[in-house]
Amino acid sequence: MSELLGGDTAYMLVCMALVNLMTPGLAFFYGGLVRSSNVLSIMAQNYASMGLLTIIWAAWGYSLCFGESQGDFIGNPKSHYFLENTNNNSPASTIPGLVFCGFQGMFAVIAPALMTGAFADRVNFGPYMVFIALWAHLVYFPVCHWIWGGGWMAKQGVWDFAGGIVIHVTAGFSALATVVALPSRHHLDASVENKPHNVPFVALGTGLLWFGWFGFNGGSALAANSQAAYASINSEISASAALFGWMMFEWVFEGKPTLIGACVGAIAGLATITPAAGFVDPWSALLIGFLCVPFCYGCIEITKRYKLDDALDVWAVHGMGGFLGTVCVGIFATDKVSGGGDASGKQFGIQLLAAGGIAAYSFIVGFVLIKVIDKFSKVAVDPDTYAKGLDVSIHGHEAYFDGSNDGTKKTTIGV
Repeated sequence: MSELLGGDTAYMLVCMALVNLMTPGLAFFYGGLVRSSNVLSIMAQNYASMGLLTIIWAAWGYSLCFGESQGDFIGNPKSHYFLENTNNNSPASTIPGLVFCGFQGMFAVIAPALMTGAFADRVNFGPYMVFIALWAHLVYFPVCHWIWGGGWMAKQGVWDFAGGIVIHVTAGFSALATVVALPSRHHLDASVENKPHNVPFVALGTGLLWFGWFGFNGGSALAANSQAAYASINSEISASAALFGWMMFEWVFEGKPTLIGACVGAIAGLATITPAAGFVDPWSALLIGFLCVPFCYGCIEITKRYKLDDALDVWAVHGMGGFLGTVCVGIFATDKVSGGGDASGKQFGIQLLAAGGIAAYSFIVGFVLIKVIDKFSKVAVDPDTYAKGLDVSIHGHEAYFDGSNDGTKKTTIGV
């Protein structure tokens, strides 16, 4: 192991904390987009991921991802069981192993939480917990090992700087699978309106996510170095370009620019630049940010056309954004930034096959998991629970005790 560097260690500790903040930020982002009677439910799902996945990660999840490889497919769960033999065995030479482990653990937490936006308002809490636990073992841990843990995809030359495939494609396409497997909200009760109940929450969540993304992408350099600088500024540029582009797109095609559109655009830009952040020049990040706007916006329109009830557009923004960014690595990557090679036709093909293969794998596993769990415990809520709202029906609490968020008395149930 090389000599530890205090600057790198301090930087990565801050990045670990920043990524940890992203899951509460996601809770606010999603919470503002759902009905007021479901805000606590979706926030609880996000926070529950923080608890459950961290326990699994410390016990054996880290080993499955970064332990001694078993046939290039999965790590040995005994390699770092309960983080034994971890601190002095770091994949990053200038930071302690526990810092690397903690940083990567934050990724494992937010990946399943991303999916909650797709099936918002209509999933029982118990089956949800079973689903994310099984999904982590069957999708996240293997894919993480294949690409970041020295597995077979890494040996095939797949590049994923900060999780375009490992996090966004896996979560986005498994989220799409849950949408296909579960009844739509319209099917549960067509009379209930599903409008964002708190746009300031959406803006707050976007700000927290954006702030945390500097740790997410910048920290993926695993050192306070030039690549971290490129990853950070590229993240800012792509998010800003997508935010502005999305507002203009809305203005032209829908008549008005909206704050929600600006927030969704920023998240799309961040998701799309993630796999390329430490591989491309800033001018490429600007192009990627603008490119993701019509691409992700078009994917949202596809879900509407085919009546796929992806409640908060997880597949379109995260799944397809991560897919686009992964392919863009093969177009825009430069050795000047990455230190690992330039874009090429061959690399483009590798990226496209990897993203497509993982997308298909994630969709199939996600769909099968929902159907199998549903055989033992009903995944979707019943129409009465849906109409009343999950906050009271499942968690026994209301977000707004006077029945509203503006101080007036609510007169109807489930708004």
